[in-house]
Amino acid sequence: MKTAHAFHPGIKDIIIMFGSRQRPNLKRPTWIIVLVSLVSIFLIAALVYPPRRSAACSLFSSSGCAMIKEQPYVPSRELTDDETAAQVVFREILKTPPVQSKTPKIAFMFLTPGSLPFEKLWDKFFHGHEDRFTVYVHSSKQKPVHVSPYFVGKDIRSEKVSWGKISMVDAERRLLANALTDPDNQQFVLLSDSCVPLHNFEYVYHYLMYTNVSFIDCFIDPGPHGTGRYSEHMLPEVEKKDFRKASQWFSMKRQHAIMVTADNLYYRKFRLYCKPNMDGRNCYSDEHYLPTLFNMIDPNGIANWSVTHVDWSEGKWHPKAYRARDITYELLKNITSIDESIHVTSDGKKTVLVTPCLWNGMKKPCFLFGRKFYPESLDKLLHFFSNYTTI
Repeated sequence: MKTAHAFHPGIKDIIIMFGSRQRPNLKRPTWIIVLVSLVSIFLIAALVYPPRRSAACSLFSSSGCAMIKEQPYVPSRELTDDETAAQVVFREILKTPPVQSKTPKIAFMFLTPGSLPFEKLWDKFFHGHEDRFTVYVHSSKQKPVHVSPYFVGKDIRSEKVSWGKISMVDAERRLLANALTDPDNQQFVLLSDSCVPLHNFEYVYHYLMYTNVSFIDCFIDPGPHGTGRYSEHMLPEVEKKDFRKASQWFSMKRQHAIMVTADNLYYRKFRLYCKPNMDGRNCYSDEHYLPTLFNMIDPNGIANWSVTHVDWSEGKWHPKAYRARDITYELLKNITSIDESIHVTSDGKKTVLVTPCLWNGMKKPCFLFGRKFYPESLDKLLHFFSNYTTI
């Protein structure tokens, strides 16, 4: 707001004020009237519609600001009883402070059909940090044979998992439920049998523990492999505008893990109406359930990218897989230096969506783990581990 200039009377003004008895002119200059009008409009607007976070809240009565902050969320339509109950539960979970643990841990949850080919590498990764992690293994086809003591006795009750079906989400929820039984577990990482660590344990621990978001992938794909998979049977709870796509591999904080295991309303919609060969479309729950859920209930609480790297640059149905001959120091250095998450839409435009990886507001490398490594690459990864994990 501009500061008004002081009035300095001239000779003519003095004569008029003191030496003349003429009746002063009642007509004021136009600019004064305009200025007063603008100031009046501003004051009225500030009082009636005060910004939520601005100086207006302190210049005027704070009751207006408090009233806006306390306004409850007003949905665009009347909610069903189940939706109302679900939203109450989710809000209470988010409002509840995280459990304060003296020894906060990361739960590493492995989703695998059988034995884990990279246990020796994970053994090297875990060594010396026994009080800061836990391990859970869900094997869907056969009982694993473990070679690392960190994995012995860590198998949970498992059921068959079919690619692209809701059983994949069921396995994720089963792993989360088991990991939540340990109150010290504060971060929950989902990994496959083809995943490997890209950094040392200290780096990963600091990256996950010292931020307040979950690293859940989430983006809008308007093409046939995105919103083209949406079914109107999901209405009214899940609208097409809220439907999202993502990689299933996540790291989530404890509050979000509780929300996933507690959810029945939205999970049921995906179980019934997001499946292969339904209504002439293929919908895969593991690619849509979590990003859609968190886009609806806590969009600001997720990073919108996954900390697990996978290479889709070949444009095929499956991502690039790394064989032993592909494993070089340069490859691992390149992966660990990527600081932007890339998505490509499946419509005719093939739009490239770039998301900078911001960790507490700072741009940092995106990936802590890598996926789609062949078992034959183990020896090379062990050889390079001490070097590439210090990048």
